[in-house]
Amino acid sequence: MDKKYLDLLAQKYDSEEKVVTEIINFEAILNLPKGTEHFVSDLHGEYQAFQHVLRNGSGRVKEKIRDIFSGVIYENEINDMAALVYYPEEKLQIIKNSFDNEQELNRWYKEMIERMIKLISYASSKYTRSKLRKALPDQFAYIIEELLYKTDEFANKEQYYNKIVQQIISLGQADKLIIGLAYSTQRLVVDHLHVVGDIYDRGPEPDKIMEALINYHSVDIQWGNHDVLWLGAFSGSKVCLANIIRICARYDNLDIIEDVYGINLRPLLNLAEKYYGDNLVFRPKTHSDKKTSDHERLQITKIHQAIAMIQFKLESPIIKRRPNFNMSGRLLLEKIDYEKNEISISGKTYPLENTCFKTINPEQPDELLEEEKQVMDKLLFSVQHSEKLARHMNFLMKKGSLYLNYNGNLLIHGCIPLDEKGNMEKMIIEDKTYAGRELLDLFEQCLRRSFAHPEETDDLETDMVWYLWTGEYSSLFGKREMTTFERYFIQDKETHKERKNPYYHLREQEETCRRILEDFGLNPDQGHIINGHTPVKEIDGENPIKANGKMVVIDGGFSKAYQSKTGIAGYTLLYNSYGMQLVAHQHFNSKEDILINGTDVLSVKRLVDKELKRKKVMETNVGEQLFQKVTLLNQLMEYRYIK
Repeated sequence: MDKKYLDLLAQKYDSEEKVVTEIINFEAILNLPKGTEHFVSDLHGEYQAFQHVLRNGSGRVKEKIRDIFSGVIYENEINDMAALVYYPEEKLQIIKNSFDNEQELNRWYKEMIERMIKLISYASSKYTRSKLRKALPDQFAYIIEELLYKTDEFANKEQYYNKIVQQIISLGQADKLIIGLAYSTQRLVVDHLHVVGDIYDRGPEPDKIMEALINYHSVDIQWGNHDVLWLGAFSGSKVCLANIIRICARYDNLDIIEDVYGINLRPLLNLAEKYYGDNLVFRPKTHSDKKTSDHERLQITKIHQAIAMIQFKLESPIIKRRPNFNMSGRLLLEKIDYEKNEISISGKTYPLENTCFKTINPEQPDELLEEEKQVMDKLLFSVQHSEKLARHMNFLMKKGSLYLNYNGNLLIHGCIPLDEKGNMEKMIIEDKTYAGRELLDLFEQCLRRSFAHPEETDDLETDMVWYLWTGEYSSLFGKREMTTFERYFIQDKETHKERKNPYYHLREQEETCRRILEDFGLNPDQGHIINGHTPVKEIDGENPIKANGKMVVIDGGFSKAYQSKTGIAGYTLLYNSYGMQLVAHQHFNSKEDILINGTDVLSVKRLVDKELKRKKVMETNVGEQLFQKVTLLNQLMEYRYIK
């Protein structure tokens, strides 16, 4: 060990007692049960449903309330207490309005504070006092600790504890204390959150999800294809930016671009008004909870066409300058007979419908009009100078990765590209061949380099970010080609099909999953692959637990756009010291329904894997870090204090 490093470490631990205390602390923590991990995926802007799952810990909160109070209080009281933990401010107001006099309310305060203290004590039972203290509201930490650790076997402190609670109530602090205890409980039931991709697109409030994640106590993110699209736009990719705006227009979510992130769409609207009219297939999808006027709908329809045509034009130069992307078949603007209004694809000719080709020069179909260039320049400048977007993208980059090895499991949003025989598919980039883990590492390096140099817009790294969105060997896309153009303009639905990578049927086989786990340096006997990206059609009997439990797919349809196909409203996964459980969620109606009726949005939990013995911190990623610290501290002891 470098003596200079040990000298630096000695500045923090400047006495033998401090070193010994820290070693004892770390060694003790290693023997605690591992904390609960919570996995969510494919949130797609559905903040209301996501934040409820976050607040109830996928059922962990109510589960702990039942553990303590089942048989002690009635079921409706359990539901009310759970709702109080989920939404303390709103539920408190409802409860307070139900009392006729202050005396009854004060009795309820006393009883509920005692119950909440018991709940906190139970929820924190596998944590150190130090970790618990960090989870408590600062202004009440001392008081809560006194109540948590009360011992009264000699009846010396009974009046002392009663007086604490009485004073909290009489001084008007009961509401604040209960609210603080509720949020502390939410934090304690989940030790760490994994977001396995796709925070953005389709749903209306991805920005609120980002704010919730920024404020969450412990989180990591595995980027999804939609997240990478936003990162790409912020990194200088105009084609990624065009895709974002097109998707927001399609799902009637342009207010995310304009109102939330402050990106001026007026130049794009002016262009759209000049060249485009109404067009059935470009009309935005309707929202049951959002009213859009006919005039607004027509404006969005025009913007949708304008940005779609810009997108198709911007794709062509990338495909031409990157032959190793193997995407020449997607140069569709060059395959159109503009006089006959038809297109030839794979030897077949199809008539085109709902066309909007006014800005296309048939001689150079991928050439942008000067107006289109100016619009994209202004949009990109606006994107890269949005303070709120910068905050969200920097957090996404800081906490994110393409895949993660965590506690023996592989977390990845999309897929590991495979051929039909189950071998890792190879991609040649600048005369070097990549496959499997090496390919994903290269993708991530490109994304990070592009993000670090947003001024470079036509370099390989920025082109590669777009490839992650749509390329054949992308671990995030997982299909042979994206048929956006065909869906807009060709009626024959055979052309709409997007062939999935063989990974998606081979992942049903345990042998395939074991090989992938080995390739990523994980133990195939103990590890699992945790996937998002492809909605599991439970309504058709599809099982999210595959390959004899080695594969768990947790995209069950948080996005409302998918729920009619999946039959549920999302999966989440819980992994505590006893094993893994998959939770299926029913459709989230409203917060009001939970507050008033005590309903929840959980359905059956399924056991994925049960630990033969309870897993400890020493067997986790955190445990590895603690072992390293203990090793350093032992070396410091030998270097400085052992004579």
